[in-house]
Amino acid sequence: MTDHLPVGSVISGYPYLWRWQRDRRETEGRKNRPACVAVSMHSSNGLTHLVLLPITSTPPYADQTAIKLPTLEIKRIHLDPTKDAWIIVSEYNYDIVQLSYSLQLSNEILPTLSPAMLKIVLTAFRAFLTQPTARIDRL
Repeated sequence: MTDHLPVGSVISGYPYLWRWQRDRRETEGRKNRPACVAVSMHSSNGLTHLVLLPITSTPPYADQTAIKLPTLEIKRIHLDPTKDAWIIVSEYNYDIVQLSYSLQLSNEILPTLSPAMLKIVLTAFRAFLTQPTARIDRL
């Protein structure tokens, strides 16, 4: 895994920890899934901070906000085009590449979302970025 992950990159096999799991005091995601990099920042000490949005084939719950990916985007990021996919924007995992127990060198970096799709996702996500309940720390 590289420490440079551009916004819009998709990481395969990330053990995303859902908010409901965190609320049950769980510390590990139960299933590896693709996750989209919504924020990637380098700090002055050389660490790479990431905000990761989960990609799921399960329709969002009533308390979740999600962007449904068109089939073209699903194909673009090498997911199964026979299944629907959503990017959940109402919660996110915060992780640091160099300190992470969840990001592994073996995690495959898939192609990035198209610029148009990324704009839609980030615009929807912006409303949740500063909500304390949306952030799930993975440190």
